[in-house]
Amino acid sequence: MEQAQQAPRPQTDIYEQFRRLNPKEFGGATDPFLVEGWIRSLDIHFQYLDMRDKDRVRCATYMLRDDASLRWEGAAHAVNLATLTWDQFKDLFYNKYFPVEVRGRRTREFMSLRQEDLSVAELIRKFERVYHFVPLIARDAVQKLRHFMDGLRPTLRRDVMLMRPVSYDDEATACAFQAKQALRDIDVEMQWKRHQAQPI
Repeated sequence: MEQAQQAPRPQTDIYEQFRRLNPKEFGGATDPFLVEGWIRSLDIHFQYLDMRDKDRVRCATYMLRDDASLRWEGAAHAVNLATLTWDQFKDLFYNKYFPVEVRGRRTREFMSLRQEDLSVAELIRKFERVYHFVPLIARDAVQKLRHFMDGLRPTLRRDVMLMRPVSYDDEATACAFQAKQALRDIDVEMQWKRHQAQPI
């Protein structure tokens, strides 16, 4: 006896999935890092849901409230909403909420970012807070990777280069943490050997 084939279950609406993630609303802010934090939180949701650009823009505009909603209404008249990409939306958004002098300061901060006495985690945090202010680098995977690598301490950079990461987003950061741990392990071993060699 043949089993009846079940009809495929309907896929949940992408907008409903987005709302279930409880995204933050945005009513406007004067602190650039609050603005950036909102955009970054949306990016995380969008990546998780593997959303298309068109859906990303619609969901982001749905979360705008109060002053932010009014500002968007004004900006939306100057763009073609049917073809607006998420990156273009972010550019428009940053232009509204990041004064030119703040963007210039963040761009300079990014271009001069070096590890020096920062931990790997601190370097990554600073890098990720400011890289999108330099769109030519932020949108070019090769340039983004190169700029991150250039900011590492020379010994760490050498070790990360030996691992041959091909992207910043997953590989280079993981390689930097691995290389730092390897350097720590070497340091611990050297200290142990020095201790063992000391006369009693």
